[in-house]
Formats: sequence, structure tokens, C-alpha cells
Amino acid sequence: MTYQALARKWRPRQFADLVGQEHVLRALIHALDSDRLHHAYLFTGTRGVGKTTIARIFAKALNCEQGVSSTPCGECASCRDIDDGRFVDLIEVDAASRTKVDDTRELLENVQYTPTRGRYKVYLIDEVHMLSGHSFNALLKTLEEPPPHVKFLFATTDPQRLPVTVLSRCLQFNLKRLPESLIQERLVEVTGAEEIASDDGALQLLARAADGSLRDALSLLDQAAAFGDGRLEAGEIGAMLGTIEQTHIHGLLRAVAAGDAAAILAEIAAMDERAPDYTAALDQMAALLQRVAIAQWVPEAADDDEATTLAALLTPEDVQLDYEIVLHGKRDLELAPSPRLGFEMIMLRLLAFAPADAPRGTDPGSAAGRVRAKRPAAAKTAPAGAKATQPPAARPRTPDTPATGNPVPSGNARGENAVPDAPADPDDWPALMNALPLKGMSRQLAANCLLVERSAGSVQLELDPACEHLLTDALKGRLAEALERHFGEKIRLRIELGGGPGQTPAQRERARTVHRQQQAEESIQTDPNIRAMQEAFGATVDPNSVRPIEPDATDNDTARRSH
Repeated sequence: MTYQALARKWRPRQFADLVGQEHVLRALIHALDSDRLHHAYLFTGTRGVGKTTIARIFAKALNCEQGVSSTPCGECASCRDIDDGRFVDLIEVDAASRTKVDDTRELLENVQYTPTRGRYKVYLIDEVHMLSGHSFNALLKTLEEPPPHVKFLFATTDPQRLPVTVLSRCLQFNLKRLPESLIQERLVEVTGAEEIASDDGALQLLARAADGSLRDALSLLDQAAAFGDGRLEAGEIGAMLGTIEQTHIHGLLRAVAAGDAAAILAEIAAMDERAPDYTAALDQMAALLQRVAIAQWVPEAADDDEATTLAALLTPEDVQLDYEIVLHGKRDLELAPSPRLGFEMIMLRLLAFAPADAPRGTDPGSAAGRVRAKRPAAAKTAPAGAKATQPPAARPRTPDTPATGNPVPSGNARGENAVPDAPADPDDWPALMNALPLKGMSRQLAANCLLVERSAGSVQLELDPACEHLLTDALKGRLAEALERHFGEKIRLRIELGGGPGQTPAQRERARTVHRQQQAEESIQTDPNIRAMQEAFGATVDPNSVRPIEPDATDNDTARRSH
């Protein structure tokens, strides 16, 4: 007996067999059971999600000899002929091969004649967006006033290319991409029925490679069964698909977190032995970073142990920047001399840039628990005979404000988080705060506090009540860890709300910013050149354009001048 492809053998023949498109099936089932039938239906969606399958089942429901219903018998001559593709009153057309207006006119010549065998004459036009403009015009009149015995079923992957005059005459149903979990469940059912031995890892790879298409998943299952001689194993399926083992992706991200360039190159060399698809590798890296971000922000939603581990090695700022670099790297990969070289540069780019004030590999004691190995340590793993040299240090960023956009507290005009050479006075809170390796929200918590009491093993702070939202266990824990590292002892940190005397570092910096702005505005108003231009040309100064210049930007002016 001739072998039948799994995608054809397992094509649904009843609405009940369809999965993942319940929102479409509900409307069609109600229309069939209540006899509220429209004359034209448009099914849209990506490839392999069931557009043509639903249209064929709908045609079978219309012409079943048992009557119009949402559950055709599947046994009568009409149902069998439709399943076999030989029902004379079901006219299936591939619009991609019949785009000319003459083809459409020829197709519609017999519209006025009643069906030969069935109850309705059904026109199923696949990829209808491929019809020409003249073809749509020829179809439009019939579509607007069709005979009662005619139904039009359209399927397309690109509904935007259909004229609005056609769209307005159809009931449109948007089929969604199928989730990976649902595709995997279907593959488990098929492999069980087909007696194909498989493991969960192999089916997960196939479901992911199908990219939302159940038909593609079944086609890949056919290929995998032939590749593995009837047995599916994750390693072999990965080799067939050209995907990268997750262990390599995890190893790369661990090396990035440690700032170990040599480990990154070694991991890529191991990957390259299997001729991988580096674009797919970037997709896997982006997906892993997304899971890491979920583990950081919503730990209870994390379902990946490796992502949870990596979440402790990277800060949220690192993860977001790495994700952006990986996404943009996909665009640049095709411009590289070779895919491997481009991939290596993208991975090294993750080391070269960091959202913190210090490059990766130079901050081993951050409050987020990041692992940051010194760059010279990475050179120790270089191949034998290679010259171990330290790469040039990336120039640390020196923004005027931290990542949250709030002003940097006083005591460090450039917002640097590195520990100064001289130890900070434990009773001088602004200086002590700037000596701590804090960043992001934990730095903002410290900046909005006042030091109330400092004793052996204990620190008591008072938080500005306006910043009560910063008083979370996570941020408090990071601040406590930073204090313990600074003092070299266990610290019991207490933070209470209050508005005691004195200004917090953040309040002091805001006051300085307001003062500098006032000085800049006064400088503009009293500038003789500005006054001369106002008198000569009737010019005005836009108050919103006046900004103070940072003290180290120039020694002469105090404001930018706008005319």
C-alpha cells in the first residue's frame, strides 16, 4: 500500500478534530446548526493553521446527504467524495496559478447553474490575494449578488492585499498561530498512534521548529521519523534541524555574565562543529534572555531552572541590553564575512557594552549577586601558545542620571558607582552611599534615605515617605548586602518611613538642580547680547530651551543660549 504523508493522513475531517481555533469553530457551528449561512467566508492566517481544512469541512457540512449540520456524517457519498477531492460541486482553485481575469471569468461562467449532485455549489479559492485587480472586479458582481445555491470560501495568508470591496462582502475569520504546547500535545498523540518511539525533548524541538503551524509540525515529524529510522531522539532531531543544543546557549550566556571572552570563543568553536544556523542560535539566545527576564521580575512564573540560575548572575539592566544587542545582531549577521564571524562579534559585543558604570568582568560584588570575573582571568583559558593579553578596558559610561532617570545624589557629580580609593566616612551617608556598588532602583532607595544611627552590626535609615514604593524586600536586601561587603561584617538594616530633619541625597541633588536652573535663567535674562538681539529683532527666549551646563563642561558659561 502506498505510504500517505502524516500531514494528509491526520488532516481533520470533522470540526471536533480541529485544535486551537475554537473562536472560529464556534461561529461556524452556530451558523450551520441555526441555518444562518452567509454567502462568502474569508479565512485568514499563517500557513498550516487550518484555513483550507476548515473550508473543506464546511463544504462537507453544507452538502452532507444527512442534511446541513455542524456534524457531517462522513459516510455518505458526498462526504467521501469531498474527503477524496473529487466532489464535482466543490470547485477548488489555487489563485496563485490562475491570476488572470480570463481565468476568473471562465470560473464564474457556470455560477448560475444549479449544483450537479450537492445542495450547494461551493467555490474554494486558496491564496485569494494572488488574484489580479481585474480578476477581483470580475468576481465582485457575482460576490455581491450570488445565486442562492452558491457559497464562496476564500483562504489567504495576506488579507491586507484584498480590496476593501471584497472584504466588506465576506465574513472574515482570523485563525491564530498554534501555541507550541498544543502542537507538542498533538505530536504526542500522532506518535502514539503511529507507534513512533520518541522522547519529550525531540517533540519539543519539532513543535518549536514548526513555528505555529501544525501542518509543518507533521511534515517535520515525517522527516524526523525517516531520519531516525522510526525513533526520535532530541540529539538527532537537533542535528536534523540544525538547531543548537540549549547547553551551548546556556554556556554562552554564563560566559557573557562572567566576562570570559575565551570561554565564549571556545563555546562557539564547539557549536561550529555541527554547522549550526547562527540566526537560529540568536533566536534561541533571545528566547533564553526573555525567560531570564521573567525569572527576575516574576519569579513565580519562571519554569526554567537554568533561566532562574542565570537571573542571579545578570542584572535586569544587563538582560534588557543583551536582548536588544541580540535582536539587532540578527540584522547585521548577513553583512558579516561569514555567519560564524558575525556571531562571534555579536557575542563579544555583549561584553563590550554594559548598562552599568563598569564593563562586564569588573564588578564581582554587585548587589544583584552578579558573577563578574576579571578580564585577565579569562585569558588563562586561552589556547596553549597563545599570547595572553588583557583586552582594552571599555570606557565606562558616565551618565548624569542613573538608569531610573532620577538625579544622581550629591557626593559624586558624574554618577559613578565604583568604590573610591579612600574608604567612605561611615557617618557621612552621601559619601557612604556613593561608595556602595549600587545601581538602578536599589541606588534610588539609598538616595532617598537619611542615616539615623550607625553602630556595630547595625544601620538604621529613614526613608522619605514620598518614596515608600521603593521599600521592598528585594531592594532592601540588595542595600543590606552592599553594606555588609563595605563594612566586612553582618549588618542588620532597619528602614523606617519618616520626615526627620535634614535632606536626603536625592533631595539635596534636586535642590542643586533647581538652583543651577535658576542661575542659568538669570544668566540668559541679564546677558547683554541676548538683550540686544531682543531689542533689534523682537526675539524671545523659549524658557523651556534653557538648560544649565554641567560644571565640567565649560568654565565660562553657565547656560545654553537659545534665541
